[in-house]
Amino acid sequence: MDLFFDMLSLLGGLSLFLYGMSVMGNALEKRAGNKLKMLLETLTSNTFKGFLLGFIVTLVIQSSSATTVMVVGFVNSGIMTLHQATGVIMGANLGTSITAWILSLTGIESSNFWIRLCKPSSFVPVLAVIGIVLFMFMKKQKHKDTGVIFLGFAALMFGMEMMSDAMSGLKEVKGFTDLLTAFSNPILGVIAGTVITAIVQSSSASVGILQALAKAGTVKNATAIPVIMGQNIGTCVSAMISSVGASKNARRAAIIHLSFNVLATLILLPLWYHVDYFVGFSFVDTNASPLSIATIHTVFKLFALLLLMPCSRLLEKLANAIVKDDKVNDGTELLDERLIATPAVAIARCKEVTISMAKVSVESLKDSISLLERFDDKLMEKIRDDENRVDMYEDKLGSYLVKLTTQDMREEDSHEANKLLHVISDFERISDHALNLAASAEEIYDKKLDFSVEAKKELATLSAAIREILDITLDSFVTDNLDKAITVEPLEQVVDHLKELLRKRHIKRLRKQECTIELGFVLTDILTDFERVSDHCSNIAACMLEMAHDEFDVHEYLRSVKAGGEEEFNHYFEYYTMKYNIAE
Repeated sequence: MDLFFDMLSLLGGLSLFLYGMSVMGNALEKRAGNKLKMLLETLTSNTFKGFLLGFIVTLVIQSSSATTVMVVGFVNSGIMTLHQATGVIMGANLGTSITAWILSLTGIESSNFWIRLCKPSSFVPVLAVIGIVLFMFMKKQKHKDTGVIFLGFAALMFGMEMMSDAMSGLKEVKGFTDLLTAFSNPILGVIAGTVITAIVQSSSASVGILQALAKAGTVKNATAIPVIMGQNIGTCVSAMISSVGASKNARRAAIIHLSFNVLATLILLPLWYHVDYFVGFSFVDTNASPLSIATIHTVFKLFALLLLMPCSRLLEKLANAIVKDDKVNDGTELLDERLIATPAVAIARCKEVTISMAKVSVESLKDSISLLERFDDKLMEKIRDDENRVDMYEDKLGSYLVKLTTQDMREEDSHEANKLLHVISDFERISDHALNLAASAEEIYDKKLDFSVEAKKELATLSAAIREILDITLDSFVTDNLDKAITVEPLEQVVDHLKELLRKRHIKRLRKQECTIELGFVLTDILTDFERVSDHCSNIAACMLEMAHDEFDVHEYLRSVKAGGEEEFNHYFEYYTMKYNIAE
């Protein structure tokens, strides 16, 4: 009966330990979101700097699996090159060892007050109290996140204590001790470590389980060594799974992670047993402790780095040989769902892709204006292709951003996501109007229609205004320049005025029989498209300005500026009115 309750306590402690590890890791990752983004911006092709980055990020989020999964996502989405990823992966392997050292504090035994204070059972209750106070009573999200970190750490430490207590009873069960002794066999030990880590999806968690066993006196160092090496292989499973369906380079990053740990084990495990055979290390047959587990874990990682870091290029070549290039790359791998777990980085990637979309859309509209001036079949085909590309951008970005908005993220990230969701629709509509204008140009060309000299001059003036409003809108969006965004709406009002003026002048020419009804229909379509384009530019600029003030009421903003109550608006309106003046 005691065996049943010991097993029950073991499973309960394991559940609490894994839950605490997950909660703490997620909270650390969220709390460090912007810092991770800034760290990524420091990346260079230098492997050692990449190693430091991987080491620091893994120290922050306490999970090499999470780091390598992010790396796979970064490589897949183009943020990181394969060479950069190699150094980061190596750093992540070492960074995760800090968890084992923290957990090793559970093995501290002393009557000294200050030493006992370092024991988790002494300070973890304090962290739990601080954590619950921060989580329940603080209003700022970053304080709540800090509270969740403390609570997660307290949960995993209490879980480890429960496992250790349960192990104390199980070490008297012969079948259980025989099973652990079997793991002293190098092959079985490596397999056991690999399988356990693959199941719990965290080498830190599996090492913690091993330390709980060690604390109960059920594991010898001879058993721990091959198991620890297997744990380093098992941690690669998360990255391998995340790379399924990803780009070639993303799969290569996962292969590098796997090959690094497999090669380290294949080289160091036989080497260890040969050295031990001749030297005869005394600690091998002694009972392992949480501290010895942490030491073995770190020493293995350090030797692996010394052995394989100089061979980083060879690891890349091995990955390239395993995952070979296709002859054709369809270029559709723009965004990676693995980045959603890191909202700050995912938002930055969305902005980058939206900028690409915006540039294609604006260029397409300018091409359509050129097509009105001189028709060209190849340019017409390009506009059609660009419109399809922009549709693809909108579809991928829209779906991705909707998924991203379901995540728990920082307030500024949430604002940026909402802004991007609104502006991608306007940029997509601009490309639609580019196609409409191209269709009008094709109709003029096919029917051999020709505007009067006066109408051409008027259209040229309006076209210049449209080109400028597109340039200002794009530049203000790309650079987040609110000063430029302010100038969009006054120019939009000038475009509206020009559109009405050109329409009235066309009616006059029609009455004088200086223009045909057929040309009138085409001109009306062109003027409507031009006006709609300026409206979408206005929406984009207004969205930027409103979001900058933590609000979102574009229509209210537009009503206020159209009322002419703003001095700055009046200044720019007069400036653009003079610049695009059509002489009577």
